[in-house]
Amino acid sequence: MLANLTVVDFLEETASNSPVPGGGSIAAVSAAFSAALTQMVANLTLGKKGYEDVQEEAESVAKEAARMKSLFVEYIDKDSDAFNEVMNAFKLPKDTDENIEQRKKAIQDATKLAALVPLDVAREAYKIMALAQVAVEKGNKNAVTDAAVATMMARTAVLSALYNVKINLGSIKDSEFVEKVAKEVDELEKNVKLREEEILSKVVL
Repeated sequence: MLANLTVVDFLEETASNSPVPGGGSIAAVSAAFSAALTQMVANLTLGKKGYEDVQEEAESVAKEAARMKSLFVEYIDKDSDAFNEVMNAFKLPKDTDENIEQRKKAIQDATKLAALVPLDVAREAYKIMALAQVAVEKGNKNAVTDAAVATMMARTAVLSALYNVKINLGSIKDSEFVEKVAKEVDELEKNVKLREEEILSKVVL
């Protein structure tokens, strides 16, 4: 599993001539780091003098960030697995009319999955922004820049994942599916940029 590699080995695997891990898995890694940083700021707020009034919120953020961190670790391999499903579909036999039709359907089904997996990453990564905002506004001020980086990493995760959605949409014949997903992609792109700007404006150094 990619998620079990050391950082150095993961980087080497990414840099190799293998198409996986690719941008989708890296988007998941970015989201996982965002969640981890958010959790760290919350943990650095727990039990600290001067933050007695936000202990309950800090604990809630720490728990939810930990849950999301684990989720994104799973998505590192889910994205690569989805890509491999597309490649496997292309390798199916096309020696008869029936096989040709089965192959076409398999390719379309796999490509839809390859679009939906990074879309899920983008959706979930966007949710980190709310946690990061709490960390910026109410967390340990000595770690406010870490919360800011968490915010930027979440933005990067969302936008990176959405690029992977869009490239797959170009190969999908189901126009209703494409239209529906493209609309959500546009909304997420707009919202995450605005949310990042809003949160970073509250960072006081």
